[in-house]
Amino acid sequence: MRERFWERFSLQELDDEEWEALCDGCGLCCLLKLEDEESGDVATLNVACQLLDIDTCRCSDYENRFEHVPGCTKLTRDNLAAFHWLPTSCAYRRLAEGRKLAAWHPLIAGDARRMHRKQKSVRHFAVSECEVADEALEDHIIDIIPCQ
Repeated sequence: MRERFWERFSLQELDDEEWEALCDGCGLCCLLKLEDEESGDVATLNVACQLLDIDTCRCSDYENRFEHVPGCTKLTRDNLAAFHWLPTSCAYRRLAEGRKLAAWHPLIAGDARRMHRKQKSVRHFAVSECEVADEALEDHIIDIIPCQ
């Protein structure tokens, strides 16, 4: 990867390896969401996708995730704007908004442990969707993002 690529190039100019490296591994995008069909508001739950390893905050089958989880969405340079529910801490969102990476981001800090110590990942609060019944999902809402 190119040195400090996130500061020197636009998101559109990044190669695939650099794009993937921007992911801070927080797991927040892997939390289940419920969208209100009438308002378009998106409720974020403290319930993680079945494939998310909550301890590492990484997908347990990243390469095959779409086969196992048809609702899994792929964040790309072209569809980034559609993901208005991304947390303000997300590296992709931060850079798209002209902000810098957070000091705890692994590319800045040198390792992911700082992110976990700062409680910027789901490690400290998420539960697996395998542990939550569908009828109880609404009890796990932690945030509501209004439609933009």
